[in-house]
Amino acid sequence: MENIGVFNNAADAGTIGATGAPGLRDAARIYWNLDAPFLSEEAIRRGEATFAAGGALVADTGVHTGRSPKDKFIVRDALTEKAVWWDNNGALAPESFDVLLADFLAHAAGKELFAQDLHAGADPAYRVKARVFTEYAWHSQFIRNLLIRPDKSDLADFVPDLTIIDLPSFRADPARHGVRSSTVIACDFSRRIVLIGGTSYAGEIKKSVFTYLNFVLPERGVMPMHCSANTGDDDDSAVFFGLSGTGKTTLSADASRTLIGDDEHGWSANGIFNFEGGCYAKTVRLSAEAEPEIFATTSRFGTVLENVVLDPLTRVPDFDDISKTENTRCAYPLDFIPNASATGRAGIPKNIVMLTCDAFGVLPPIAKLTPAQAMYHFLSGYTAKVAGTEKGVTEPEATFSTCFGAPFMPRHPSVYGNLLRDLIARHGVDCWLVNTGWTGGKYGVGRRMPIRVTRRLLSAALDGSLNRADFRTDPYFGFTVPTSVPGVEPHILYPVKTWANKAEFAETAAHLVGMFRENFASFAPHVDADVHAAAPHASIAA
Repeated sequence: MENIGVFNNAADAGTIGATGAPGLRDAARIYWNLDAPFLSEEAIRRGEATFAAGGALVADTGVHTGRSPKDKFIVRDALTEKAVWWDNNGALAPESFDVLLADFLAHAAGKELFAQDLHAGADPAYRVKARVFTEYAWHSQFIRNLLIRPDKSDLADFVPDLTIIDLPSFRADPARHGVRSSTVIACDFSRRIVLIGGTSYAGEIKKSVFTYLNFVLPERGVMPMHCSANTGDDDDSAVFFGLSGTGKTTLSADASRTLIGDDEHGWSANGIFNFEGGCYAKTVRLSAEAEPEIFATTSRFGTVLENVVLDPLTRVPDFDDISKTENTRCAYPLDFIPNASATGRAGIPKNIVMLTCDAFGVLPPIAKLTPAQAMYHFLSGYTAKVAGTEKGVTEPEATFSTCFGAPFMPRHPSVYGNLLRDLIARHGVDCWLVNTGWTGGKYGVGRRMPIRVTRRLLSAALDGSLNRADFRTDPYFGFTVPTSVPGVEPHILYPVKTWANKAEFAETAAHLVGMFRENFASFAPHVDADVHAAAPHASIAA
């Protein structure tokens, strides 16, 4: 029988996890694999959400308007003991997870839940089957938008590889459950179960899937990447690494190229493939003029808007209103983008773009990296946390997030860095560092890099014409920077020329170099001499 419909007898929920833990048999009712019309009606009926003009569903996430990385834990057992990077990941005892799981199942008793059976991974060779139980109807619609919806015929014998239980109303007890607060994201890789409680931020669900893939895929020779991706007519695919808010979604949604995906991908011997079937785009200051493809999705039925302020009478979204959070979002199926790939797959990338939001205003708008420099900057993962992306971050804050996604990396960064370095070398991929942050001064003094400049430089990089430009060597970072590009004002390619106070620029640049070197010290034992040599040197500038 196909798992589609309303199950009044929740015994059909069966067991969960690899070891067959008791399932959600005591739930009052489970709505299984239902689509946007039903889920939207339920979300409205339950008071979880409202409609915007155009038909998008609008929900607030309460106090959690971003992820809670300090409340995320991995069960420390025989499988994970030597495989997980514990310096970066919270550890949870198996016994604590047992208690937490039992309490989750007890909390679900008598509740109406929503279930979705979905795929993570567009390449069938590396696909993970995910079963997601949610307390909220809008969360079910969210994850149905974000992951890959199987064909109806695939649901008849669907056996999950990963089970997620998402109960925002559950409150963890640190003393009882061995966690930090009432919010918890607990991942048991052995039993392949994720428990999410105490937060309504839907992004925790999708990032839990990404975390699981980041654990299992490297052992299969697949590089999991926190990146967007697109491709041209000649299968000249490109990947864009970057943390939230650095431009992955915006820059990959190029009308002249086919969008593969906006956030999470794998790179195997077969090429690149999207982990997801949808996009989770930031909407702060979104406009039809600057980002028409993404803007159009916000007025479509089926899209889910998070924390977006609506006009109380017209129900038109106000994307300039950040009174709730700067981390306003829209979640929509990939096919809402006109130029999206139907397969979610493409060939080996010809270009890798590392996006950084430089809050110090020191980095040039684009630089070309050698393979060693690419590994150095990939392991460094320098950027700025953008306001609202994590709880407590209210303005851009300089940070180093290794692999451009440290919160989702269960293994040591060298595992991912070595995979990427080998793939770059094997396929002769061009690598670029692109600053979408500040120019003309640090945050609060300078201005954001104009998006038209970034788009022009990226177009030149992806079509190959930028390789024919004249380049100079940056005196602080050692990478090469084009001296002129048609359509781009020359001074913006020389960051020091955009600063009124040249001495302050030199001081700031030297300070940033020091931050890079201090941050990289922990990776020194894990990299080769050529990567060591790729480090920036303040003495060069002096």
